Amino acid sequence: MKFPGACIQVFAKSPEPGRTKTRLIPLLGEAGAAAFHARQVHDRLNMLTTTGLCPVELWCSPSSSTAFFRDCHARYDVSLHEQCAGDLGVRMQHALASVLGYADAAVLVGTDCPSLGAADIDEAFSMLYQGTRVVLGPAHDGGYYLVAMQQSAPALFSGIPWGTSAVFAESVMRLEHLGLSHHCLTERMDVDTPDDYHRLHNSHEAGIESRKGLINSSLRGAKRRSDL
Repeated sequence: MKFPGACIQVFAKSPEPGRTKTRLIPLLGEAGAAAFHARQVHDRLNMLTTTGLCPVELWCSPSSSTAFFRDCHARYDVSLHEQCAGDLGVRMQHALASVLGYADAAVLVGTDCPSLGAADIDEAFSMLYQGTRVVLGPAHDGGYYLVAMQQSAPALFSGIPWGTSAVFAESVMRLEHLGLSHHCLTERMDVDTPDDYHRLHNSHEAGIESRKGLINSSLRGAKRRSDL
């Protein structure tokens, strides 16, 4: 492994119809939105566990004991962990603080960014080992798809308006206020809304085969819903 002392953490929800990717339900239906999310989780785990960069942990919500997460554990070389209660900032801080107790660097990502690649992870770790305190991957919607650090920084995750278009800007302002050096990766697209979904369909950002897999999987879910 290139970074044997480091760790990649993946935040994921169990793909429960009606409770996952709810903003896509008007377009795909409950089953289709859940299928789309499940495929994204599998695609991210497949990519991350075949990079050869470092160990990968899957941080699960609401529970690591669901059949979906047990299947992920069986398919991929990942350990399962449960996200704590609280808002996104509380949960990210808890996960990062936990892993930084034994790893010398951590990259935390979600599963909503289809174009996230091994080069992004490599760049994040490389910048950390060169002395940068925090790395962020900005998303087109004003959030971020990746955060990386070597030392826990609780203040970065407190008082941020999670779920809004101000997350990335507020986080950068917080880093500057704290005096923590930071590096930003390429801006990428998260897929959360029907508009995002259509952009994914029409864009080459995520690669043709990845797009086909994501879209076909979700459409199959939507068809099952329409057949009920």
